[in-house]
Amino acid sequence: MYKLPIGRLLYAIAIDHLSKNIFMKKISGIIAILFSLQATAQINKATLQASGLTCAMCSKAVYKALSAVPFVAGVQSNIEASTYELSFKPGSKPDFDALSKAVTNAGFSVSMLKVTAKFNDVKVQNNAHVTINNQLFHFLDVTPQTLQGEKTFSLIDKNFVTAKTHKKYDKMTTMACYESGKMDGQRVYHVTL
Repeated sequence: MYKLPIGRLLYAIAIDHLSKNIFMKKISGIIAILFSLQATAQINKATLQASGLTCAMCSKAVYKALSAVPFVAGVQSNIEASTYELSFKPGSKPDFDALSKAVTNAGFSVSMLKVTAKFNDVKVQNNAHVTINNQLFHFLDVTPQTLQGEKTFSLIDKNFVTAKTHKKYDKMTTMACYESGKMDGQRVYHVTL
């Protein structure tokens, strides 16, 4: 068995301890940066337009489907425009895919989803990701700005717009998440202002 002189052993322990402290400080700094990138906004309502509706019964089917979504507090329909004004329960985290699925399960599709939120110092720029309340958003066709107060943005993923509109935004990014809807296993919602 090899024995180190006590001085060398103490030196090795000190270097090891110093390395761990430096590593922990770097990790703490990275975690602080990640939390500072976590922007805040309260998503409180949305306007959804359904396509394929031909009668009042169709509109009622979509109304009932949207009303049954757990985080939806209320639904107001406009039969002529095939739109639905949705309000969300306070403190809820709206799942936009659940809204699309509700409409699809009723036998129709979503042709537009505009979401309104109250923003608090959220910095956005073109072709960049922003985490808002633990949801990942990829902004396209926007100028660099800081969102403050109530703003409305449109979801431009496949299940929220027409194929023509989706294709228009496809040319604005080369990121794979636009087609897959995911980045590192997390759902990414693609939006524009």
